[in-house]
Amino acid sequence: MVAEPKLTGWTPMVLGLLAIVLGGLWTLQGLDLVGGSVMSGVGIWAVIGPVVAVAGLILIVIGVRRRAKAKHLH
Repeated sequence: MVAEPKLTGWTPMVLGLLAIVLGGLWTLQGLDLVGGSVMSGVGIWAVIGPVVAVAGLILIVIGVRRRAKAKHLH
């Protein structure tokens, strides 16, 4: 029987959280609600931001499922 690492699933969850935060920031910059950047007011960031945030949510779900599976196996 192969022992699962205790930190199973944390990497995608941390990356997912980072993607959600960055995606939210990029969305707000694209909508010109956050200024002070060359990205502010550039509409493409209002599209890229939510896509990155959704990818972050998917990563979090993957991480949670991996953790649950690892706990279930023990």
